[in-house]
Amino acid sequence: MMTPRERWHALFNKQTPDRIPTDYQSTGEVTQRLVTDLCCKDENEVWRQLHIDKRKGANANRINDLPQDTDIWGVTYRTVDYGTGSYREASTHPLAHMTTVAEIEAYDWPSADDFDFSKVRSALESYNSEYPTCVGGFEPFLIYANLRGLELGFEDLLLEPEIADAILTHLFEFHFEYNLRLYEAGKGLVDVTYIAEDLGSQTGPLMGLETYRRFLLPNQIKMANLARSYGIHIMYHTDGAARIFLPDLIDKVGIELLNPIQWKCPGMEREGLVRDFGKDIIFHGSIDNQDTLPFGTVQEVIDEVKESIDIYSSTRWICSPCHNIQPVSPTENIVAMYETIHEYGLL
Repeated sequence: MMTPRERWHALFNKQTPDRIPTDYQSTGEVTQRLVTDLCCKDENEVWRQLHIDKRKGANANRINDLPQDTDIWGVTYRTVDYGTGSYREASTHPLAHMTTVAEIEAYDWPSADDFDFSKVRSALESYNSEYPTCVGGFEPFLIYANLRGLELGFEDLLLEPEIADAILTHLFEFHFEYNLRLYEAGKGLVDVTYIAEDLGSQTGPLMGLETYRRFLLPNQIKMANLARSYGIHIMYHTDGAARIFLPDLIDKVGIELLNPIQWKCPGMEREGLVRDFGKDIIFHGSIDNQDTLPFGTVQEVIDEVKESIDIYSSTRWICSPCHNIQPVSPTENIVAMYETIHEYGLL
């Protein structure tokens, strides 16, 4: 039997693992429910019981405390209860009132010097031999939208390009230095890094291809090159109908793994992705968590996993829900997903 880390490495090296690897992503409420329902002492026991090849991570610790419900960018949040759980939503947008580049430059931007990286290596060493390690991240427009507000953020890309450039430059410079120090602290122990931007909606792209190339692509290339200089593989996340961006992501950014494959969105059909990109990248996700996992029967979950096994048979795939499992998804459906891939995913 391979370890979870060995399975991931087999895929990155275009080799065949002993079985189709798995991964897990959910809200905190779901994880705690699984611990209880499966009679486990903690979430690590859940991963072992369900044969999950989960990524493990490590981050630097902030040296000084932040005000309550405020992030390093100065955005404050409120908790929104939706009945079966809760999420945090930005309640202030500290750059929304700014109209000049000078105001952007004068803002109190965070620095990598605000963080202590001394415990990163020991954290990675504690599980590096068994689990794949995923360290670092870069998703600037998500932060941009919190700083400016989502609507104004999109408007900036078309109407205020100088402001967009100024903000995105600060976001890039922080993340480049922060990731550099993470990679250096974990040198030789980091398997994967996470580069992301939600480029697709449920029905189509969130921005035009030229807008993406103008504002986001160059810095994604630089961040991926930094990771590769440390021998780190590139995992990319984008929700929704993002097919038009995949050639650039593969050929220019050099992504190796695409998450989460929302295959019910236009252009993201599994068969087409396998046909056109199956030789280039690893597919990660695909088990529908908008319909099948929350509202389907156990048999429908089993059928979708088996269907995906067939569709991805000629390529590399990590079985996982296509985005975070929500509390509305019953435990028996989640268990069925992992039991089915474990039973039928032998290679």
